[in-house]
Amino acid sequence: MRNILAIAILGLLVLSCKKDDEGFSEVPSIEFISITPASVGEFEEEVTLTIKYQDGNGDLGENSPTAKNLFVTDSRNGVEYSYRIQQLAPNDANIIIEGELDVKLKTLSVVGSESSEAVTFNVYVVDRAGNISNTITTSPVTVSK
Repeated sequence: MRNILAIAILGLLVLSCKKDDEGFSEVPSIEFISITPASVGEFEEEVTLTIKYQDGNGDLGENSPTAKNLFVTDSRNGVEYSYRIQQLAPNDANIIIEGELDVKLKTLSVVGSESSEAVTFNVYVVDRAGNISNTITTSPVTVSK
């Protein structure tokens, strides 16, 4: 009887332990932090987009300078711009990584016929295994002529 009770208690202890990496997927995930400034003159200023990233196995980013793994789509015209996230962890490291990235968007222009317009951007990332993250949408930036 004591052996059965000891086994049952041991089983409960094992089942109640949580892994530290629980909730981190091998598919990267991103979260919108900010986009600044909120208003820019046409062709005048860079816009900085800040996102938070998480990746459960550390294969986000590339060393190859020609790799493209961060994609930003202009909501006004559907044009997609591609960027490179440099490799964030060594090959085959299989570690959890998380942090923030700043993406410098080129100077913006007014696309329509108005003197100013608001633009939002849709953003996603792709890891070395080809896993595509969730897509986030930024808050609007006003672009003025």
